[in-house]
Amino acid sequence: MTHETSREALTVPAAPGTAACAAALEVASAYCTPALLNHSIRSYVWASAYAADQGIEYDAELLYVAALLHDIGLVPQFDSHTVAFDEAGGHVAWVFGAGAGWPVERRQRLSDVIVRHMWDSVDVREDPEGHLLERATGVDISGRNADDFTAGFRAEVLARYPREGLADEFLACFRDQAARKPDSSPAAAIRSGLAERVLAKTHPLES
Repeated sequence: MTHETSREALTVPAAPGTAACAAALEVASAYCTPALLNHSIRSYVWASAYAADQGIEYDAELLYVAALLHDIGLVPQFDSHTVAFDEAGGHVAWVFGAGAGWPVERRQRLSDVIVRHMWDSVDVREDPEGHLLERATGVDISGRNADDFTAGFRAEVLARYPREGLADEFLACFRDQAARKPDSSPAAAIRSGLAERVLAKTHPLES
């Protein structure tokens, strides 16, 4: 895939103008804390901007809705005591897609993208939206691949959508999930040193 946009020319993308995207923002705004809401929006921004830089074709509506709902399983109202938050979020998203009038295949794609954001990697050729969301959430949580973007672009994004204490809040959520669900993806992330990466003094998105 060839680059379509110079990295220095990247601009902060707007939300796609569809009813489903507006509804996803409404849902995320109603249930997520300010930190989780801004994290979700930034995840779309990183993903969409990276796709523009790399020339990756993707479904903007699907990616936006997935980004806005990918952490919905962490909030108390949708927390599951039987499955990991990413799986719970996938189920919530499937129901959201039904309400939006999406066909079953598209609802399942939305669910899959959300579940896969916790994978170590997602093949862009098989699932471009999953690949973009997995990479973008890595940028935002641990700073992995933050050098995909210039310092100026990162600063502009953070000025529009501040972190609002995301690191401490996110780690508290993951530690709680890990304690209650030792076989879950958050538990694996905590065991792999997520806390150290998120709280590192060198994290490019944390002051």
